[in-house]
Amino acid sequence: MKTNSKYLGLVTKKFNDFFLVDLTNQENFGNNEKFLCKVRKSINFKDQLIYVGDEVVIDKIDFKSKRAVITTLKKRKNLLVRPSVANISSIYITFSVAEPELNFSQVNRFLISAESMGVEVSLVLTKCDLISDKTKSFLIDKFEKWGYQAITLNLEKSNNFNNLLVELKQKKCSIFMGPSGVGKTTLLNMIIPGLQNSTAPVSNKIKRGKNTTRNVELFSISNQSYIVDTPGFNMQPLEVNFRLLPNLYSEIYKQVIDKGIKCKYRNCLHLNDEGCNLNKSFERYSFYKEMMESSKSHYYQNQED
Repeated sequence: MKTNSKYLGLVTKKFNDFFLVDLTNQENFGNNEKFLCKVRKSINFKDQLIYVGDEVVIDKIDFKSKRAVITTLKKRKNLLVRPSVANISSIYITFSVAEPELNFSQVNRFLISAESMGVEVSLVLTKCDLISDKTKSFLIDKFEKWGYQAITLNLEKSNNFNNLLVELKQKKCSIFMGPSGVGKTTLLNMIIPGLQNSTAPVSNKIKRGKNTTRNVELFSISNQSYIVDTPGFNMQPLEVNFRLLPNLYSEIYKQVIDKGIKCKYRNCLHLNDEGCNLNKSFERYSFYKEMMESSKSHYYQNQED
């Protein structure tokens, strides 16, 4: 059955010239209506590429073969560069507390990079069974001072995992970011049952051999709620514009907004600026200075290039 009606969809997978699109206004069609789509040749999205997570309008829908054509690309809220995912609503920075050892400077860079996306940021600590309760309490208190309520997990048990799953199902599009070896793959396999077999239906539709290498893909975990699978990507912290950094540290933001401190200059960077009234005694200030100098150096180097 074909129809000329247009529907709003969400790109959940991209491979070669094909896109897998979920209907997002599918009240009359049931759940999990997916269509294999190509972009209409006559359409030029102002040289923009379409990414996983993009909202699109699809037309020329064939409900029998589950094929359609993408005719419109909706304006996106944000775009994560590597891996390329659009319209992220929540980022879960994920680190293990041991094996590998926790690197606080690295945790900070990931957190601040995530904050620069302008989305909700959470901190997940895995392998908590490898440390004592005293050490775990110490870490929870430390990160609370940073402005984060750390989610502590033991990936071998369901402790706190069920609470995390409930939380994820209330978010629109979540992604786990962090270095290698911290348990992101194990966590995703717990959240998305049967993850390893996800590519078979698509491979059959486009009549190509099954590829064991999976691409970036969105998986539905509840009605209108998705999680990003990023196989093979070791996500690195982004380089943040130095002018944005003061607003990304909660310790600075709270002093300026909640306590109303005022420096002599509105664009004060809180380093050795004349008339700076910021209380610099908070723990992450050394990380802040380090990131500020790095970001400024990177910015001015690009200006010269």
